[in-house]
Amino acid sequence: MLKWFDAKEEQAFGRSLAEFYIERVPFESPFSKKKFATKTQETLKKVDLQIQQFKSGRPLNVYKKAKLGNAFKWVLRDKGYDAEYVDELTEWLMLRF
Repeated sequence: MLKWFDAKEEQAFGRSLAEFYIERVPFESPFSKKKFATKTQETLKKVDLQIQQFKSGRPLNVYKKAKLGNAFKWVLRDKGYDAEYVDELTEWLMLRF
């Protein structure tokens, strides 16, 4: 039963996804809007692959999913990304689970 609440791996994964995103699509983006959209799309495809690998063979309950999403969200928010943009990214992420 206590394993149900152990979300350390999920939180670490959420933080690593956010860092992965930040490295490829920085807050202070030097890209044009078109280049930014392309770069974001490419990055999200790579994030989606990481998600598929992470969740294969690993049951994720509601609590663990919430912890993962929350970790992802707050890393991005702490780096200065717009709250609305972060909410959209987090929603996209949670729909993958």
